[in-house]
Amino acid sequence: MNDRIFLTWFTLGHLANDWPVAALWLIVPTIGIQMGLSPTEIGLLFTILNMGGALAYLPAGMLSDHVSNRGHLLLATFFWAGISFVLAAMAPGYWSLALLLAIAGLGNAAWHPIAAGVLTREHGTRRAHALGIHAIGGSVAEVLAPLSVGFLLVWVDWRGALALSALPALLMGFFFIWVARAVPTVENRPFAKQDIADMLNIWRRGMGLRIVVMICLCNMALMALLSMIPLYLADRHGLGPAQVGIIFAALLVSGAAAQPFVGALSDSIGRRPVLVTGTAIAGIACALQAFEPPLWLAIAAMIIAVGALDAIRSAMLAATVDHSHHREGTTLGVAFALMDGVSALGAVLAGIAVGISWPHMFALAAALSLGSTGFAVAIRFR
Repeated sequence: MNDRIFLTWFTLGHLANDWPVAALWLIVPTIGIQMGLSPTEIGLLFTILNMGGALAYLPAGMLSDHVSNRGHLLLATFFWAGISFVLAAMAPGYWSLALLLAIAGLGNAAWHPIAAGVLTREHGTRRAHALGIHAIGGSVAEVLAPLSVGFLLVWVDWRGALALSALPALLMGFFFIWVARAVPTVENRPFAKQDIADMLNIWRRGMGLRIVVMICLCNMALMALLSMIPLYLADRHGLGPAQVGIIFAALLVSGAAAQPFVGALSDSIGRRPVLVTGTAIAGIACALQAFEPPLWLAIAAMIIAVGALDAIRSAMLAATVDHSHHREGTTLGVAFALMDGVSALGAVLAGIAVGISWPHMFALAAALSLGSTGFAVAIRFR
């Protein structure tokens, strides 16, 4: 299988695996409205989903570095995620739903460090570019899934919308059987406690710790925005599900389109200019939102903020691999755990801030983005 076809299948696999997760950006606020949940409870659902996923990132990354046949691991993620989301659609109450979403998040999360580890190993000098192309799949899912769900919710309830949103992952599982055979194998190495100790030493001090804080702050800002914007549009401006779906899709288009180019740019000119610029632009756009501009300007500011934070993700992931030098899967497991695990606290913090006022929520996102900028300035990237 040539490199172009290989990257294309990985991108499609990313799209299918992320589709049901991306659908939740609109489904969860709808659940909140129908169940009478508070903004904090809505934010907590997103936090539980992502914290569940965070439990899978590091083990999956370590498996990617130690298990020879990584194609079979990737194949299993589609069925785990798809079946779990179908079961979540049948959940009888809030806490059973939260538990099943966390279990589904495990399957979805496992794909990312394994797939990214394969790509960074096979594209050593073009890591960010390869990750940027791979990220298109997830970004397209985040654009199209909320858009489709916005219209689905006009005809079916949230349970039907969630069950239908799991179909792309299940279908891709069958198609990926052929692709899994073409994934390059690696030497089957036994696990060693020293591997974990070495990895912790890389990230708990100095530049490694600064990278960790930068990643957490940046993605807490992104999580705060994505988890609350649909509720903001419905609650503050009275928009319906279809309108919210269209606007939410527009928020993610710019970041989705920019990721490969921003990744390639960071390979060329370095990580710092890209990361500093992206987080600073997002921080300024969020700060504008805190002054409650008219709807058209608010939408423009949200597009800029979300697009900027989304576009730099591939450069951020590549920076972690640059810093660790080796064990790509384990390193990316750590990075994804930070991005979607620790950073999931941004959703519940945003929900608490909304309990005060919407300007407080956007001010929180601005502070997190600009805090990430400060750390990006202070890091000496390799």
